[in-house]
Amino acid sequence: MAKMWAGRFSKEVDETVNAFNSSISFDGRMYQQDIRGSIAHATMLGTCGIIPKADAEKIINGLKEILADLDSGALLMDPTAEDIHMFIEAELTKRIGDAGKRLHTARSRNDQVALDVRLILRDEITEIRKLLHALLNTLVSLAEQHTETIMPGYTHLQRAQPVTLAHHILAYVWMLLRDDGRLSDTAKRMNYCPLGAGALAGTTYPIDRKQTASLLDFTAPVPNSLDAVSDRDFCIELANALSLLMVHLSRFSEEIILWCSWEFKFIELDDAYATGSSIMPQKKNPDVTELIRGKTGRVIGDLTTLLSMLKGLPLAYNKDMQEDKEAIFDAIDQAKLCLKTFDPMLATMRVNKDRMRAAAAQGFINATDCADYLVKKGLPFRDAYKITGTLVAQCISEGLTLETLPLESYKAACEQFSDDVYEAIALETCLNGRISEGGPSAAAVREQLAAAKAQIAELGA
Repeated sequence: MAKMWAGRFSKEVDETVNAFNSSISFDGRMYQQDIRGSIAHATMLGTCGIIPKADAEKIINGLKEILADLDSGALLMDPTAEDIHMFIEAELTKRIGDAGKRLHTARSRNDQVALDVRLILRDEITEIRKLLHALLNTLVSLAEQHTETIMPGYTHLQRAQPVTLAHHILAYVWMLLRDDGRLSDTAKRMNYCPLGAGALAGTTYPIDRKQTASLLDFTAPVPNSLDAVSDRDFCIELANALSLLMVHLSRFSEEIILWCSWEFKFIELDDAYATGSSIMPQKKNPDVTELIRGKTGRVIGDLTTLLSMLKGLPLAYNKDMQEDKEAIFDAIDQAKLCLKTFDPMLATMRVNKDRMRAAAAQGFINATDCADYLVKKGLPFRDAYKITGTLVAQCISEGLTLETLPLESYKAACEQFSDDVYEAIALETCLNGRISEGGPSAAAVREQLAAAKAQIAELGA
């Protein structure tokens, strides 16, 4: 295919350079956005009298036909084309003749590319948020089923204090709601139209940038033409939001990996979301969660690529910026793939309530409540803490728990103990006594669930 910019050159570009320079293998996915942007641009050119209205109509109709043919597969992309923009323009000119050559009036590939990237990322954010909202609904439903499922809460991966599975799951609900907020904020900030900035310094044609911005559902034009073509902050911002989302999925995945091990056995994954071993017939591996954990590093790498690519670039456009697409598209694809897989995996997993409660009954996770019992009897907390620690040490040496330690041993440690201590350190008492806002008691969890459901409902999820 002849290069649109070939007039300045006396010889053909080396084929190796052509292949090196080409981006259609990855920017071809923007064909719908490119055509949409070109239709808006042609509409504006015709309205402003910059090109004849008849030519504008030919261009628009031709572009719609190309879009239909690409969608249906009747038209295939030329892999030798430099990029999707040149491919579509060449195809348009082939179909409608000289009128097609007028499409690029008052436009550069610099503002065209910047537009297409904003358009496709805006579309992708919408899709990612739909997947995220579906996962949020799954998590809320799971939490509602397990408001009474007692399990140990951990610090340093050591059993610490009793919580419920609902309370644990809701921690991730709030993380993911923050992720959704970041995605929404990113979409708002990127929603400004670079079209009309030209190569870097605008154009001498009497264009109407507000019209094209309006036609493409942007808030307004980007105020500065240099910034319009050289800005990729929105790519970095999206990659950052996706990196955090993936980190949250990875943390949850790590817990799923632990929970379905024989050492925990808190949950069992459905057979459809686990794999076996090529040599060990007993194995049931949590490959989905392991891959999510691994892909998180990949998405963080995409963010690092974008930051490194942009950090040393002078204004305005530089060819380095072609590297933005593969990185941000990969981050998007991996995040979508993980969300699509993680959601049904959680929805179909089986929870071993008895195992969770048995684990909560061990490990002295009611020790804090034992100390609080003494505080309520009038002892300073530090004294109560020391007495309880001594009792825990005694239990360990005698193979007992705080629930089975004789009352005589309690009284020997502190006269303030009486037989009501056993009720005070019961798991249900420990759990439901934590009535502070955001805590794991049944009442506090119900409040959290109501607040989370209301926030999710506001998203239209």
